[in-house]
Amino acid sequence: MRLNHGLHLAYCTNIHRGETWHETFESLQTHTLAVRERVCPQKPFAIGLRLGHRAARELSEPDTLLAFQRWLAQKDCYIFTMNGFPYGQFHGVRVKEQVYLPDWTSPERLAYTNLLFDLLSKLLPAGIEGSVSTLPVSFKGFRLHADAVKIARQNLWHAVEHIAHLTEQTGRKLHLGLEPEPLCHLESSGETIQLFDRLRAEHPRDPRLAEHLGVNYDTCHFAVNFEDPLNAIPCLVQHGIKISKIHVSSALKVHPAPETCTALKTFADDIYFHQVVVRDPSGSRNIYYDLPEALADPDARRPSTAAGARMTEAGGQTPDTNLPEWRIHFHIPLHTPSGPLFETTNDHLLVVLDLLAENPHLCSHLEMETYTWEVLPPELKSHAVAEQLAEEYEWLLPQLAGRGLSPATK
Repeated sequence: MRLNHGLHLAYCTNIHRGETWHETFESLQTHTLAVRERVCPQKPFAIGLRLGHRAARELSEPDTLLAFQRWLAQKDCYIFTMNGFPYGQFHGVRVKEQVYLPDWTSPERLAYTNLLFDLLSKLLPAGIEGSVSTLPVSFKGFRLHADAVKIARQNLWHAVEHIAHLTEQTGRKLHLGLEPEPLCHLESSGETIQLFDRLRAEHPRDPRLAEHLGVNYDTCHFAVNFEDPLNAIPCLVQHGIKISKIHVSSALKVHPAPETCTALKTFADDIYFHQVVVRDPSGSRNIYYDLPEALADPDARRPSTAAGARMTEAGGQTPDTNLPEWRIHFHIPLHTPSGPLFETTNDHLLVVLDLLAENPHLCSHLEMETYTWEVLPPELKSHAVAEQLAEEYEWLLPQLAGRGLSPATK
């Protein structure tokens, strides 16, 4: 939907199953229109479209694309952003590290991303920027050597050239957003800045880099990494890095008391990676590939001896205050309240919205991305996916309105 100051808000359709275009379109007709009817029945409704490579190829058939364009016009829906992170199947099977393949060392990743931009340039309404989000180069577990990283940078630059050509050809301003994530080639603002510095050195004084390549700032991912948005976002901006899109998302935040660890086992699914960043009260950090590894390691739950001594000297506190803090890469619904066992990282998200309210030109694309509906524990799961999505809108829209970012009246 259109917000004040030229901003746009959608939810990402990667929450729905669908690897073929037929399956994807069925989800739009069944679920997306149901959400639209509850949230925004009388105004244009934005769709954050996820297309895997098979669905993208099928949609690129001229008759299929024309039929979809007509459907969008008929239903008063529009597309301003696409999720180009998951290349293949994203639900119902073990995804884990496969979500990072093919990575940016591969010509398949480049061809897929270029195809998404080809489609977006034909779907994007006039006067609106278009964005595609993508994985942060690769996964650190793949242990890329220097030559492979160089190939990845070259492929990213070829994507920039393609996007720039489309922008010039169509008059639609388009940009690609790398999405930093824990344990990926880019997991922090610092690593992201280093990549852009390297790209600038390889392509000096070429304005296409700043115009067409940026960052998809996922508030779940940056919060899990213990980044402070009051530092991360200004640093990215000061280094001339575009905030291409903001993923409005929330993660789990816990202190690993025994009862909490028992409850966390219900989040340890076999589908997705749930990286865990552990920070003890002294500030020392450790990271685990996945939630079961953190749960199995007693050191991840052990209080900090030094911090405990300081607390005792200060007058003593309850034992749980001395436990480390875990932040878990598990996207949970935005409206999930904090409870006695689990908190959320919504505090990070709200600071990002504060920054956006102070400078609405920071980023015009907002996308809710809680793709984990199928694997949520029952107590956090709405009985229908459309209901959960509507409840997320109903939580987020007042937060935006309180910051002057209400739905546009025209």
